[in-house]
Amino acid sequence: MRGSDAGEGTALPAVTGPDVTGPDVTLLIADDDEVTRSGLRMLLAAQPGITVVGEAADGVEAVERARSLRPDVVLMDVRMPRLNGIEATRRLLAEAADPPKVVVITTFENDGYVTAALSAGASGFVLKRLPVRRIAEAVRVVAAGEAVLFPAALGRMVAARPLGSTQALPQAALTGREEEVLRLMATGLSNPEIAEALRVSLETVKTHVGNVLTKLGAQNRTHAVVIAYESGLVVPGFVG
Repeated sequence: MRGSDAGEGTALPAVTGPDVTGPDVTLLIADDDEVTRSGLRMLLAAQPGITVVGEAADGVEAVERARSLRPDVVLMDVRMPRLNGIEATRRLLAEAADPPKVVVITTFENDGYVTAALSAGASGFVLKRLPVRRIAEAVRVVAAGEAVLFPAALGRMVAARPLGSTQALPQAALTGREEEVLRLMATGLSNPEIAEALRVSLETVKTHVGNVLTKLGAQNRTHAVVIAYESGLVVPGFVG
């Protein structure tokens, strides 16, 4: 994983569990609520395979600290002062030469910004009320190149918005198998799970996923899923 020069600020503790065989995932936590931020830092630092390298209290600081600390993953709150999590995600992913993965963390139910954050390039989102082990798992999964989605909830949110990408799929000219892979991606399946469902090799799935992202002009698989919902290829309630 990336190096983690502590930079400015207080060094944060890290605990590596006995089941971790590779380098820890380095994590930056961005949340404007100090109590929430400190609690996440303490709990996630104690999770196997995660090193918390820094904190940010707003979107501007999140971008700046991500540039200096170069974490593998940024856990990004949506509602923050100076620069919200959506714009911070967009700016970070557009400007950094080797950007981190971004996981949006939110209360979700009343937060209409989540889908926009995913469209900006976030690799997934988690709910603040989830057990810390689930949040830690999401951080590890995203660091490994997968996505973290709640498909039914994402579908409801997209359904509430005007269709903005209705021409994306026709213009992309996806093959039948690529559309099938995209639909399975939209259910939240990982590459190995898609390979099992389609009875093909993992390398074949990776090739299809890569083709889908390229043809859609998607920043990552999560963005591709948003396009799939907005275009109507996947409808709310789709389960595969």
